[in-house]
Amino acid sequence: MEAPKITKFASAVSVREYGKDRLEYFYETMLKIRKFEKTVEEKFLGGEIPGFVHLYIGEEAVATGVMSNMSHKDYIESTHRGHGHTIAKGADLNIMMAEIFGKKTGYCKGKGGSMHIASFEIGMLGANGVVGGGYNLAAGAALAQKMQGKKDISAVFFGDGASNRGTFHEAANFASVWKLPLLFVCEMNEYASTTPYRTATSVADIAQRAYGYDMPGVIVEDGNDVLSVHEAAKKLIEYIRAGNGPAFLECKTYRVKGHFVGDPEKYRTREEVQRNIDTRDPLMLFEKKVTEAGIFAHNELTAIQARVDGQIADALKFAKESPEPDASELFKDLYV
Repeated sequence: MEAPKITKFASAVSVREYGKDRLEYFYETMLKIRKFEKTVEEKFLGGEIPGFVHLYIGEEAVATGVMSNMSHKDYIESTHRGHGHTIAKGADLNIMMAEIFGKKTGYCKGKGGSMHIASFEIGMLGANGVVGGGYNLAAGAALAQKMQGKKDISAVFFGDGASNRGTFHEAANFASVWKLPLLFVCEMNEYASTTPYRTATSVADIAQRAYGYDMPGVIVEDGNDVLSVHEAAKKLIEYIRAGNGPAFLECKTYRVKGHFVGDPEKYRTREEVQRNIDTRDPLMLFEKKVTEAGIFAHNELTAIQARVDGQIADALKFAKESPEPDASELFKDLYV
């Protein structure tokens, strides 16, 4: 299979070409992420959650679209903004909420919290508090998959700011030389912490950097359209599974919330944020598409929302009722 060049992608697939169950999966997954994050934000501001919290609100279509092409046997490496990736990979909401609350029943026994959730059972190798910290871990996972002769792939998620870190270039070069089954997924959400991306990034499209490492790159101009993300990721993942080496996917999205919960956001205007909420919200775009096509009635979407509300309520109850880790466990589960 010949490697494509850097291309801009817009899905040519009509929403009518998807089965209703598949569309419901897209919607329910994005809803889980959105409602989970809103609950976490509320409880963090209420002083119930320790540590720092970075929210994925507004970017739900990326995790959902990419992960809809993956299984638990595939690996992902995430970021400090990793709740959405973890949910889209199939995490149990109860166990996940417990981890964020620092409870013993969490994925990491309450020791990881928001920025360090991991579950090897579902192929989630970990969120990462270090910007750009996931690249080489994902490359290592992909190397293991290649050496074992598997058809599984790895994917690493990162923002535009992390694309400026040296670890990106190390991992991209290594993955290309070894033809590793690795998908680089750039969530171009316009801000690196408090820095607008064009003030610190040399290229207009992050995917242009794939040129230097002889890998195909695809830019999804509307990274808030879950169907476009799904289709673009599908093509690249098929290319990777065929043994052609790594590929690069850039999804243009928008970080609705601040860098962290409590961020004063002095680097952008409320008008800019509201404009993106009003015109680019992934859930709104999806609801409009499926109702106008006559695939879902509004009451059907409301029923899915109610079901997800119940799941989030159950997760919150589970987390609050779960025990704290015992002090005797402080030095367990360490490498050294």
